[in-house]
Amino acid sequence: MGLLSLIVSIPFIALLVILSIPAKYSDRIKWIALIATFIDLCLSVLLVIGYLGKIGFSGALPSPGVALNLEYVEKIAWLEPLGIEYFMGVDGISVLMIFLTAVVIFCGVCASWNHAHRTKEFFAFLLLLVTGVFGVFAANDLFLFFLFYELSVLPMYLLIGIWGTGPKEYSAMKLTLMLMGGSALIIVGILVLYFQSGASTFSFSEIAQAGIPESTQYWLFPVMFIGFGTLGGLWPFHTWSPDGHSSAPTAVSMLHAGVLMKLGGYGCLKTIYLMPHGAMMWATFFMVLTTVNIFYGALVAIQKTDLKYITAYSSVSHCGLVLFGLCALNWTAFQGAMVQMFAHGLMTALFFALVGMIYKRTHTRLISEMSGLLKVMPFLGVSYMIGGLAGLGLPGLAGFIAEIQVFVGAFSDASISHRIMVILAAASVVTTAVYILRALTRMLYGPMQNPEHEKIKDATFVEKVPLALLVFLLALAGIFPGWMIRMIAYSLTPIFSNLEHASLLTQM
Repeated sequence: MGLLSLIVSIPFIALLVILSIPAKYSDRIKWIALIATFIDLCLSVLLVIGYLGKIGFSGALPSPGVALNLEYVEKIAWLEPLGIEYFMGVDGISVLMIFLTAVVIFCGVCASWNHAHRTKEFFAFLLLLVTGVFGVFAANDLFLFFLFYELSVLPMYLLIGIWGTGPKEYSAMKLTLMLMGGSALIIVGILVLYFQSGASTFSFSEIAQAGIPESTQYWLFPVMFIGFGTLGGLWPFHTWSPDGHSSAPTAVSMLHAGVLMKLGGYGCLKTIYLMPHGAMMWATFFMVLTTVNIFYGALVAIQKTDLKYITAYSSVSHCGLVLFGLCALNWTAFQGAMVQMFAHGLMTALFFALVGMIYKRTHTRLISEMSGLLKVMPFLGVSYMIGGLAGLGLPGLAGFIAEIQVFVGAFSDASISHRIMVILAAASVVTTAVYILRALTRMLYGPMQNPEHEKIKDATFVEKVPLALLVFLLALAGIFPGWMIRMIAYSLTPIFSNLEHASLLTQM
């Protein structure tokens, strides 16, 4: 079994083990989930180190070509008459996303250590979800990709509907229906890509090399971009996200915002790779939508007083920045978009973990009912400040590297209309500062209004582990971003080779 198959299968094996254990042994179930996710975290670190060892930390990028630059390839014939293969392989972007997934699921299990309601089923569905996410980032066959994609989306209905809070049934149903609508668009797109390209398999590279007729790309690109964009928080198809976030339990919120929404951005990237003519035609239209994304999410977050809703609409805004960078069709902006996916995954996982821990202590998520909490929970308070500053784009943290690349890349070599949108998107930094600094000031500083809050205890050791890991990675990616940028740049060559080839054909 190859390294990628091992990473994908470990959560599923742990799930099967958990199902065989009686529900009364909840401690054993938690330890199995923790050990499995820790093993995956270690393997993902080895994957990052191994990939960097293969491509080198410096040197020339690969020669231009349409085929993806894959490593750790595993290919087995599966359904040969239908052209379907078990085809696994990763480029630098996939490696980065697998590493992010491993970090977030490990931290999510730690944050759920005190979970007591139907523990067996909760951790089983959590591991099933993350199996699908790992599979999406490792798969290079479109059919296999979609299979894992659905596997990662469907467990959310039960995780929110059973273990959520508030209007959980409504939130779970809304999330599932909207994401299934997006999936319907995606499966239509996949079938059209396969049959229109004339490729013998569903391989990404083979379909890209075979080429899709321009006339097909012009109508199919928006179909697939909206399909993936629905999961990526694209305005106005984002409305499932805040409700889902607000009702989901802590670990599910962490995975939902930290990883699951990245599947949308990752799918949009693959859509641009497969249909470059369509991307060039529709880029400006979707750039307008993503500009609205960025401002709308930030403006609504200003109006909210519930910590989960603030973080949820902040996610809509920051995920809009990912799609904005992709729509710029610029090398530097693409790099920034991929770094933003990684940085946002860490930030939102940190935020939702903290919101869950703070709610457990204060029994409220309203910032108007909190004040002076830094005195009684300094570790949690400082962690929240670091996450907030990362969201603001403070230099030295990962958010700054992402935002500066997106804005600089999108502004360079662009039309006047694109530059106006870049200026508007960059101005959202001010609105972001408003809701983040307001939340920090009201929650952590000032006199303590509720006497009951004086009895609050700071984070336990089990809670400190995931928070420390997420803060460390935010700082590492912000201070030493070279390893990430090298991995991303090595993976962008085939995408831009396809875009440049399409541009030359258009000019002829």
